[in-house]
Amino acid sequence: MSNVSRRDFLKTGAAALAGITIAPSSILGKSFGHVAPSDKLNIAAVGIGGMGHANILHVKDTENIVALCDVDWKYAKGVFDEFPNAKRYWDYRKMYDEMGKSIDAVIVATADHTHAIITADAMTMGKHVYCQKPLTHSVYESRLLTKLAASTGVATQMGNQGSSDEGTDLVCEWIWNGEIGEVTKVECATDRPIWPQGLNAPEKEERIPKTLNWDLFTGPAKMNPYSSIYTPWNWRGWWDYGTGALGDMACHILHQPFKALHLKYPTKVEASSTLLLNACAPQAQHVKMIFPARDNMPKVAMPEVEIHWYDGGMMPERPKGFPATMQLMQSGGGLTIFHGTKDTLICGCYGEHPFLLSGRVPNAPKVCRRVPNAMSGGHEKDWVRACKESPESRVKTKSDFSEAGPLNEMVVMGVLAVRLQALNRTLEWDGENMRFTNIGDDETIKTCIKDGFTIHDGHPSFNKTWTEPVNARAFAEELIKHQYRTGWNLPDMPR
Repeated sequence: MSNVSRRDFLKTGAAALAGITIAPSSILGKSFGHVAPSDKLNIAAVGIGGMGHANILHVKDTENIVALCDVDWKYAKGVFDEFPNAKRYWDYRKMYDEMGKSIDAVIVATADHTHAIITADAMTMGKHVYCQKPLTHSVYESRLLTKLAASTGVATQMGNQGSSDEGTDLVCEWIWNGEIGEVTKVECATDRPIWPQGLNAPEKEERIPKTLNWDLFTGPAKMNPYSSIYTPWNWRGWWDYGTGALGDMACHILHQPFKALHLKYPTKVEASSTLLLNACAPQAQHVKMIFPARDNMPKVAMPEVEIHWYDGGMMPERPKGFPATMQLMQSGGGLTIFHGTKDTLICGCYGEHPFLLSGRVPNAPKVCRRVPNAMSGGHEKDWVRACKESPESRVKTKSDFSEAGPLNEMVVMGVLAVRLQALNRTLEWDGENMRFTNIGDDETIKTCIKDGFTIHDGHPSFNKTWTEPVNARAFAEELIKHQYRTGWNLPDMPR
């Protein structure tokens, strides 16, 4: 199968990719320029049964929902019925080909492994995009979407709604005002996964339901025999489709340190976990990333900082002086602890309910733009607002791809560290060139295919099935930049 037709793009979108100012809508049509604030956007949505439905609901009253696409029509039926006038599709590429001229913007809420290709194709057509978190499945895909957003000039937003919440604003303002001093360590945790992980791959192929297009669900990933354990929800725990608890929650929980501390690329990463299987994310993980010193701010320095991630029940130690009666895991099933030289700042998921361990109440100036009702539709509405503004004067959304892309690289870097932990070292990362610098050309790595633990007559057996050793550098490179299945291709990386 081929990707979305590039005919229209070659005629009208190449100038945008080359970095030329986007022509006004009066020349190229409404979908290739900004629309007046009083006009309604024509929005298409891909992946509508879960979070996509929530995103649609937050914009349906003010905008036009003109097309809906999903690979599972049983899961999507309720949404299809809710919008009877929207045209229905199985394949987003056919939707783009048929409705590309009438669509202004696209909401993408599919499984992680198809975020990048659906989003990239939309942007090359000049469409504004709201993409669920995690933004992509790999580092390369994140870099691509970051550069495509810059070269096409479309309005973008990742679906980590906490980036628009005032809690995130307060965390940034307190740190930038020097309220807790220099931050040299941050610890983050989530109570996820709440879906099965650490599972052996299913060995029995099941019959594919008539309401599911398994080929389209698989998309650019390798083709696995169908199993009901993969979809419509448990795909998050399987490496071919999801990114585990890191991808699900780190875009919410790591965004506050990423933004407040002006992070970009880590230089060193390492990880450990419960049993790491070839096909499925582990039950629990710990990731450590080291970021180099950044430019100082007027009221606070930005020294080298280490960022820790915990999930699956693993937790950092309770900070000294933390209230004995208070639960360490904070609101929303998330926790972030900023260890400063003057104080300790703690917040929940999405940056919610930040407080200082000393009990002081900061009085930092408000320098961040506020988004009303951020967690209940404001995040999506802010994207709609940006879609209707001229690229030359647009106020960026709170999770514009210029920020969401590098943040997502940080998130999937954690996945890389987990999947490469068998190398038994701290990995050194060259962020600009997207490569590890301390994996030897001839090194090999093997991964566990199956956990063969059994008990027979009271005696345990710890048999495990392993892959044959493979070249470690090649294995890492495939994780950084996926080799897509035949017929599925990303646009070229803009310069």
